[in-house]
Amino acid sequence: MRPATALLLASTMLAATPAFAQTAAPVTPAAEAAPDDATIIVFGRGETRQVQEVQAREIVVLTPGTNPLKAIEKLPSVNFQSADPFGNYEWSQRVTIRSFNQNQLGFTFDGIPLGDMSYGNHNGLHITRAISSENIGSVRVSQGAGSLGTQATGNLGGTVETFSADPTGELGTLGGLTYGSNETIRAFARLNLGTRDGVRGYVSYGYGSTDKYKGQGTQDQHMGNAKVIVPVGEAQIDGWLSYSDRREQDYQDMSMGMINRLGWDWDNTYPDYARAIDYAARLNDVDRISNSGGSPFPDGRFDYSGASVATGQTYPGNVTSADDAYYDASGLRKDWLGAIGFTTPLGGQAKLNLKGYYHNNSGMGLWATPYVPSPNGVPMSVRTTEYEMDRIGGFGSVDFTIGRQTLNVGAWYENNKFNQARRFYAFASRTEPGLSFRDYPKNPFATQWEFDFTTDTFQYHVQDKIDLGMVTINLGWKGFSVTNKAEAVVQASFPQGKIKAQDWFQPTAGFVVKVTPEAEVFGGFSQSTRAFASATTTGPFSTNQAGFDAIKDDLKPEASDTYELGLRYNTTIFNGTLGAYLVNFRNRLLAVQVGSAIQGNPSALQNVGGVRAIGVEAAGDLKLGGGFGLYASYSYTDATYRDDVVDGNGVLVAAIKDKTVVDSPKHMARGEFNYDDGQRFFRVGLNYMSRRYYSYTNDASVPGRLIVDASLGYRFTDKLEVQFNATNLLDKRYVGTIGSGGFGNSGDAQTLLVGAPQQFFATLKAGF
Repeated sequence: MRPATALLLASTMLAATPAFAQTAAPVTPAAEAAPDDATIIVFGRGETRQVQEVQAREIVVLTPGTNPLKAIEKLPSVNFQSADPFGNYEWSQRVTIRSFNQNQLGFTFDGIPLGDMSYGNHNGLHITRAISSENIGSVRVSQGAGSLGTQATGNLGGTVETFSADPTGELGTLGGLTYGSNETIRAFARLNLGTRDGVRGYVSYGYGSTDKYKGQGTQDQHMGNAKVIVPVGEAQIDGWLSYSDRREQDYQDMSMGMINRLGWDWDNTYPDYARAIDYAARLNDVDRISNSGGSPFPDGRFDYSGASVATGQTYPGNVTSADDAYYDASGLRKDWLGAIGFTTPLGGQAKLNLKGYYHNNSGMGLWATPYVPSPNGVPMSVRTTEYEMDRIGGFGSVDFTIGRQTLNVGAWYENNKFNQARRFYAFASRTEPGLSFRDYPKNPFATQWEFDFTTDTFQYHVQDKIDLGMVTINLGWKGFSVTNKAEAVVQASFPQGKIKAQDWFQPTAGFVVKVTPEAEVFGGFSQSTRAFASATTTGPFSTNQAGFDAIKDDLKPEASDTYELGLRYNTTIFNGTLGAYLVNFRNRLLAVQVGSAIQGNPSALQNVGGVRAIGVEAAGDLKLGGGFGLYASYSYTDATYRDDVVDGNGVLVAAIKDKTVVDSPKHMARGEFNYDDGQRFFRVGLNYMSRRYYSYTNDASVPGRLIVDASLGYRFTDKLEVQFNATNLLDKRYVGTIGSGGFGNSGDAQTLLVGAPQQFFATLKAGF
């Protein structure tokens, strides 16, 4: 990969610094100096659990438009993966914490629940579709179960909370333009309005586009954000509105066998439509000897000297099946997200917080499938999974201070209506596709299935913080009831019905002991339960009616118990943490055959045992003086399955007891050397991750890798700055994401995505 020549043009930039939102840190203007005592990573001082917070200044040094989750990958036990340099490509984006996968974590934005932020999310949206990176105030990570007041019913293994920056109330504009590798371009502009003590707000627009670094295709996004704060006496009203239109063409899922056979740069065939037609026709060819049945190219246009597979098809070169390369695939998403909040004191000892929100999503995942021909004789079609979501909800809490005690009581309710469908669309002919994977297709020739899902969530929490001076104690609990209902529009083989997850008492307890003014010891226990998913593509509704009827009354939701103990130390020179944890995860869900084999029942979710995770986490930030600094973190995770998997008849399905949990590297280490004298700044970061398994029996894995990133910049004035970023500086070949197509019991699988090669970007920011 040859780096693109960087060229930058300027727009305008806000001179004022937005203040923090809720507990978020202020956004640092592009040209503000970074004093030696500035803290950009906060190690949860005073918290009774492992918590770290990344400030806006840590996010703005990344390439503009970068996923804020990429900024938290330097924190201990946080395993972030993506196949693109920005961490935005949703099919590849994964984050795990302490061996818990993304579906078992909680995510919020200004308190608004984001669901599990997975691809095809049934209960939320990705953070990169909720807010532009330039408008983020801070990101907080709780590696345990998270705070009791988090609006999440899936946070078995931690929470990630993102906070928007508040407007300053000073008239001004912020603008920037980025250009770099693969014709990457990003433009951003923000207008700040209002007065400091009165009504104040901002509105922003961002556009980012990048060509794929292998194969051909484009990934781009339009994003609009607006925020307003209205003081009303001692009270305050705040509002948020965002719109996102994201369209991304996919990379080909790979296996290690494919990488070795076809190379790291192998991808979908787009825009070579003829080659895709040839592969699909060969899969469906009725005359494999003469290629006269389905193949449109029997005249030697391609080299058909490839390997013969078991079914007899022959493919060109090293291709062995139609699954080696599809024509194209993409993800299309449109989102509206709005919220109104109200905060007011209640006398001198209490405070009330309320917020209501609405989210609308429409989207599709498109795939050119060679397994379903178009009705007009084209040997492939476009298969879609289509999504429509309307969520409305509200949450609130009241804080009471009574002597040494601070009581917090709160609740959250959400109604989520989610429609999901599987449809097929025809290509125009064997020579012309007649459609683009960047556009929403029309006029399907078949609907395989369609369901309406309704999810009602109610959660409450009670917490008491007792300040005894040297010792602080936290006690509390939360509870929830989540009802999932599926109604068939086009049923096919999938089920309809109702299932509920309910756990009214999930306790937590913790302590902090201030040993010295600089040092504190913390520890605690928390219990968490995960609700079921409402979707045909995952969860209890992904079986057939018989399978669902067999599990709906007895299936137990996943649950975890987390124990933590640690030490924090903070001075003006050094800020760090050292901790250990034990997690017992029970009622793990996996799809296995229901009942005995002779009954002929389908596979459905079953409780298949537990996982135990033991780990150590350490991180430190050292200020060397003169603008120089060092940061390092390390985590060790030993996460293993506690039980073999057996089917309903007691027959062994997978011998995985004592095997390492998939996608759970034992060792992760991050280091960074940085410098900022107020005018010049640079950073060099190292990111190491050890071997990761992608089969439950641990017979398939990807090796460890070390990635180096760098950034440097120069502030000409307090309103003009240039910044350069390099990702994968040493051009390392590595597997970025594992599990893109799920995990199997054993063997190699087409479930890997290659990491982005060396990339360079340049940004110019200016303001008035």
